[in-house]
Amino acid sequence: MAYHQKYDMEYVPADFFNMSEFEYDNSFEDDPPADDDYGNDDAKPNTDTSALEFRNGKDIQGILWDRMNCTRDICRETRLKQYKNYESVLHSRAELEKECSPVEKNSIFYRFNFNTRAVKSTIMHFQLRNLVWATSKHDVYLMRNYSVIHWSAVLRRGKEVLNVAGQVSPSPPSTRNRRGPTGQPLSRVQISTMAVKDELMAIGGFQGELVCKRLDRPGVAFCSNLTTDENAITNAVDIYSSPSGSTRLMTANNDCQVRIFDVDDFSLLTKLSFPWSVNSASVSPDGKLAAVLGDTVDCLLADPQSGKVLHRLKGHLDYSFSSAWHPDGRVVVTGSQDTTCRVWDVRNPSRAMAVLRGRMGAIRGIKFTAEGRFMAAAEAVDFVHVFDCGAGPDTEALFVGVADRTYGSLLEFRRTRPNHYLDSLF
Repeated sequence: MAYHQKYDMEYVPADFFNMSEFEYDNSFEDDPPADDDYGNDDAKPNTDTSALEFRNGKDIQGILWDRMNCTRDICRETRLKQYKNYESVLHSRAELEKECSPVEKNSIFYRFNFNTRAVKSTIMHFQLRNLVWATSKHDVYLMRNYSVIHWSAVLRRGKEVLNVAGQVSPSPPSTRNRRGPTGQPLSRVQISTMAVKDELMAIGGFQGELVCKRLDRPGVAFCSNLTTDENAITNAVDIYSSPSGSTRLMTANNDCQVRIFDVDDFSLLTKLSFPWSVNSASVSPDGKLAAVLGDTVDCLLADPQSGKVLHRLKGHLDYSFSSAWHPDGRVVVTGSQDTTCRVWDVRNPSRAMAVLRGRMGAIRGIKFTAEGRFMAAAEAVDFVHVFDCGAGPDTEALFVGVADRTYGSLLEFRRTRPNHYLDSLF
């Protein structure tokens, strides 16, 4: 993963993003205090957009196009022509096109339901985007500067649940209700990634930090620096069940290490080493395989206990940053800076089952719905692709965080009944 150590939060190459679009250090001072609710100020102008307002002609993000010198269509056309995707490895787009699988684009799976600018997600590193987590159709957690906010889609209100701008220390044992290591105090953690599952939230930091909080208890359960390496960013965290049924936490770091913790007491169980920075690591539903992706064009399937490499997934033309497992455990999908998702059957991993192309940029985030019916793939900018993976029960909501100084927001889409494919354009 690209790493620039010199200055605090200077991680986005100017050639690819306008830094003025994003809010960093100074903007945190204007955030509400921890006990205040977000989105509950009647004096604020109405910047939210409902489904009814959208149907009546209001822009989905509340952008006032009549005050600008272009329309949405012209802006989209310009973006498609001018955007330059970040590449770590040069490759031929023409050759890539030949590999891509055809997809049907004639159906809508999710329709717009609501957009709020009361909560805005922020990005601290242009390659790391695991910063929005929906735990139900009503509950979303998103990162804003040095905080994690919980957004209730029912109450249409956000509340800060974790703040790491100042001193961060583990709660006393009586509050944690557990014995075991507590880690070490931290200060001013720049959040690089997060995961939320089964009342446990884990966040990673730019200096190799790991902070864990149980959402049903006050305080912080565990916090520590995972490494003293100067190139230490925690790139990804994954919460999963081991074959024995115990809950585990896996971290992927720029120091070429994958670490596995026992969530009961946060003891370090295993440390796996790789020859390159690890950008993403995710574990299969049965806990027996880990997809390990990093600063290499090959993706690995490894034993999460021993680190033994079982298969090399060959096909991507650039570094990869995201992966997701289908709930049946037989399919894993990897997302790369080559602008594709590749779908792999772990029973025959010699060749990708499908190569799914994005429109503009790197595939930075991939998620399956709980029953595996749909897969969402998010590009670095502007596009989220939703693929129908087969018949099954409905999943009701899709949430998308948009990072922008003026129009940053949380978009909510609700399930429709027809089948196949949707490009959501912002």
